[in-house]
Amino acid sequence: MKAAVLGAGSWGTTFAQVLCDAGTPVTLWARRADTVDAINDLHENPRYLQGITLPQTLTATTDVAAALDGADLVLLAVPAQTLRDQLTPWRPLIPANALLVSLMKGIEHGSDKRMSEVIMETASVPPAQVAVISGPNLAREIAERQVAASVVACSDEMSARLLQRACHTGYFRPYWNTDVLGCELGGTVKNVIALAVGIAVALGLGDNTKATLITRGLAEMARLGEAMGADPRTFAGLAGMGDLVATCSSPLSRNRRFGEYLGQGMNVAQAKERTTQTAEGVTSCAPVLELARKYGVEMPITEAVAALIAGHLSVGEAAALLMARSAKPEWYGTEV
Repeated sequence: MKAAVLGAGSWGTTFAQVLCDAGTPVTLWARRADTVDAINDLHENPRYLQGITLPQTLTATTDVAAALDGADLVLLAVPAQTLRDQLTPWRPLIPANALLVSLMKGIEHGSDKRMSEVIMETASVPPAQVAVISGPNLAREIAERQVAASVVACSDEMSARLLQRACHTGYFRPYWNTDVLGCELGGTVKNVIALAVGIAVALGLGDNTKATLITRGLAEMARLGEAMGADPRTFAGLAGMGDLVATCSSPLSRNRRFGEYLGQGMNVAQAKERTTQTAEGVTSCAPVLELARKYGVEMPITEAVAALIAGHLSVGEAAALLMARSAKPEWYGTEV
């Protein structure tokens, strides 16, 4: 098989490395000519993965048609809110039977669609031709070939297994399932919760607070998933709890770091200036909240974060709002 990875940020570049290490030939598309030159000539991506030596078998190009030529796997690693606009002109260049794989974790503004839904709609492909990868995917650690595991999901089991084989290495262990919905919701909601954890860290709050936010964030994620028809087991696995813990716990997490900037007193614009890569939780919190309201699910942490990002609440007001909630049983329908 041959793979094309479209997007040379930290995660796109890292996953291109994973594919190469698994024996899958890869062409990586990047917008910037200097990034392409660095990957091809120096075998590194200094903009996003400084100090990491990439496989010599990895080639890069600024020509998307060249990257897609003959690709069996097309992996999309662009910011979630740009996917539709970028994929539209790429559609005629994508080989007819290629498996389209989302490396993105977000919900589209305006439509409230998951990335797999945007891909199916924009590329006019069936669900069996779209897969997602989700899990604890801190790019820097995987690029350093530290041991990690993730989930590859597709409604078609054979396609999921094919993708699993294409990216299985000695340090990267992919598990497959068919719950695309659950994997995407887990990967999206965890970014919102990580913003809240980052704020708590900046405020000097301790491990009890972080554990509370992570655990109650998992409850929010699972409630929304159950209401939308996801498999509840997904949220206990790598794409749910695993990704949530990694993103909320690690200083490598761009969403947690963005939350820390907010907790330090920066506004959203100032925090964006300090963040070199997209913090998807910032753009996804509003559409996640819209889905929660559509399905009648209570998500208080998400609601507080969305209000803060929109400028309707200060950090102190958001914290006070959460602490003022009435006492409830831990498990009771959608009212938890």
